[in-house]
Formats: sequence, structure tokens, C-alpha cells
Amino acid sequence: MDSSELHRRSIVFDAHCDTILAILRGDRDLNERSSEGHLDLPRMREGGITAQIFAIFIEHPYLNGQAAHQALRLFDALHATLDRSTEEMILAKSTADIERAKAQGKIAAVISIEGAEPLEGDLALLRVYHRLGLRNLGITWSTRNRAGDGVHEARTGGGLSRFGVELVEELNHLGIMVDVAHLAPAGVRDVLEISEAPVIASHANAYALCPVARNLTDEQLEAIAGTGGVIGATFVPPFLHTNRDEASLDRLLDHMDHMVRVAGIDHVGLGSDFDGFSPPPPTGLEDGTCFPRITAGLLRRGYAEKDVQKILGGNFMRVFGQVCG
Repeated sequence: MDSSELHRRSIVFDAHCDTILAILRGDRDLNERSSEGHLDLPRMREGGITAQIFAIFIEHPYLNGQAAHQALRLFDALHATLDRSTEEMILAKSTADIERAKAQGKIAAVISIEGAEPLEGDLALLRVYHRLGLRNLGITWSTRNRAGDGVHEARTGGGLSRFGVELVEELNHLGIMVDVAHLAPAGVRDVLEISEAPVIASHANAYALCPVARNLTDEQLEAIAGTGGVIGATFVPPFLHTNRDEASLDRLLDHMDHMVRVAGIDHVGLGSDFDGFSPPPPTGLEDGTCFPRITAGLLRRGYAEKDVQKILGGNFMRVFGQVCG
């Protein structure tokens, strides 16, 4: 089977993008092809994306008492887009929804919150967001919040707060994936000890190849795999190479090779972070049309077709099913 046919048949699951912010600002109509940013429905269709996790991220101006309000604006922006795009995209709360989208030639939108700020210390808000479709939550962005310390606060050695522990337990109870991307190392250890469900890192690379705080050490890769979880290899240029000019598709494949060797073939996926990093993008990964190049690149490196399909989306589908249904 050639790479284009394999890609067409596969479920392609991208575990992180920040495109909702562009929709809310009015910078982009998701239904129309744009030369701006990385993602819209025409480019997603061309790239063969089946399931896309859309992150709700609260920018700094809204952190002083407006986080929940801003989160609801972002939920509304995505739901309004879904309402206008019923022939193109559906909200996915389960693997059955994603499989139905694949069968119908549609894109499945999965909702995530990046950083627990919109909870404002109240798990009742988490339950409300779950009813609105939330199926993944990152405990922190890179800074400190009520749940724990992000990687920018790693110097303190702080992990999860008491609220953070309660949050992980409630995420398990509700069936929402626990995401350790951006979390300080002590917090990652806490989550791995507490969570009774597989844990993901939606968008991170290998520290061994690019030693920046947001990437994961081999020990962390192994520990996430030990929960049955998945790491989404990310396209963010500074996480691919310390020299941004060297960030490329081949460098992404190098990170995938390393993570497969350390964590195993069942524990590596995709987490582009499209629309979440500044230009220029990595060479060969310019926007959402470029996912077929990953399939071709993995085949060139000798991966079996079934293993390519695991990385493209099968591994995240397994965890999504185990956690969310």
C-alpha cells in the first residue's frame, strides 16, 4: 500500500491545537481556506485529519477573575462553528463519534482545556464543562495555578496541590483524559501516582534530543507509557531543535524514533500545537495539509503499516476509548 492510500484509510488524531482562539478573535472562519495560521476545515480535510483536539486556553488578561467567563466564550465559539458546519464536522465525546466521523468523511472535534484556571478551584465547573463536551484537561499551562506548578515554576520542586489531587481523581471519575503537557516534573510524578487511568502528554517531544523544559525525559516517557498512555509528538520548532532553523519534518521523525525506542510503539502519537506557536513553522510541516508527509516519512524509515496507523491515531484512539468511552 502506498503512503497516500494508507493515510487515507487511517484515523489521524491530532491531540492539540490552539485554533479556537483565532475563531473567537474573528481572525479566521474555520469553514474557509485561509493563508493565515495553520488550520481550517479545507486544510484539515486535505491533510486527512480525522480527530482534532481543540484547546481552550485562557490568555493572561483574563486570569484575574475572568477565566471561567472566557472559557465559556471559547466553548461557545467552537459550538457555534460546529452548528454552522454540520456537514463537515461533529463534536466527539466518544470513540464511536470519531469512528462515525471517519465513516461519513467528517472531522471530529474534541474539546480540551489547557490549564485548570477556568475551574477557579471548583470541581462543579469541571462537571459543567464535561457536559459541554470537555474530554481532555491539561493540569497547568507552564505557570502556577490552583492545581499545581507548571514547568516555568520547576525550580520550587512543587507538584500538585490538594485541589490538583482532587482534580485528577474527578477527571478519572468523569472520563476526561489527564494531560501532563506543561506540568512541572514533580506534578507529572504526582499525576502518574494518582491517576487510575492512562495519562497523556498531548504535545511534547524528547528531552534527550532537544533539552528544553517542555520536553520529556526518557524516565518520564517510560512512566507515561507505564500507565498505558500516549505522548503526542509536537511540531513546535523550539521543542524540535535548539536551533530553530533546524526544525523540520525529519527532526520530528527523529523525535518519534526516539520515543518509540524508549516508550514503545503503542505510546507515541501526534500533537501538532498548530496555531499555538509563532512562525516560521518547521520545514515540511507548514500547516494542516502536511500530515500525509508524516505517513510517508514513517514508511521511509521502515515502520510497518500497522505501526504507522498506531502513531497517526490508533494509540490516541485506544486511550480515548479507555478513558472517555
